[in-house]
Amino acid sequence: MSTASLDVPRWTGHLPTRAQVARMIDHSLLRPELTPAEVDAGLRTALECEVASACVRPSDIGAASAVLDGSVVAVGTVVGFPHGSGTVAAKVFETREAVSLGATEIDIVINIGRLRAGQTAYVQDEIAALVQAAEGRIVKVIFENCYLTEPEKIAGYRAAEAAGAHYVKTSTGFAPGGATAEDIALMRRTVSPHVGVKAAGGVRTLDALLELNRLGATRFGATATRAVLDDLDRRRGPGSD
Repeated sequence: MSTASLDVPRWTGHLPTRAQVARMIDHSLLRPELTPAEVDAGLRTALECEVASACVRPSDIGAASAVLDGSVVAVGTVVGFPHGSGTVAAKVFETREAVSLGATEIDIVINIGRLRAGQTAYVQDEIAALVQAAEGRIVKVIFENCYLTEPEKIAGYRAAEAAGAHYVKTSTGFAPGGATAEDIALMRRTVSPHVGVKAAGGVRTLDALLELNRLGATRFGATATRAVLDDLDRRRGPGSD
């Protein structure tokens, strides 16, 4: 099981350390065109930066487990990605296989159409089944907020918490919209403090990360991990850690 904590502080008046920011980042390696060599390079970046996790495609879990074994970096993956339209049974199988291959964090995509149709019970039952299949691993629930109205978002976030999810997450990064300040604030207001908020989709700069952290996000899906951390080092100056 991942050792990553939901209890991550927020910064409002000073810059955090490089280590503090790194431990909020899920380094994303999900683009469909990535070759095995490119995935390996990304895993080495995650390892060097000591991020919270490397989030890989299901077919790359074995490689990620081998590279990250014994490190502080968790092996993350996705289920029902990116559209969320598979059957519950298929998603349960995906989750169990991911766990068997070494994943310790699972980001699942809800059935977006069912939530839009008001079938909140279906969504909650699906999430609960996947939480159970994850066998104690951290489960983050992706809502693809750009497709949802505010009442639909609120209903979905509450269903995720009731189903036992550890995080609610804004988006896959593959839809027309990503993380917004308004959505992060809404997510943080809707779920209780023991449920984390993950921002994904368009978090490419240190300023964006810090602003969304101020609003309540404590995990970030990012591909620009090294650029974000290097910018932080420049701002903090020589001798920063």
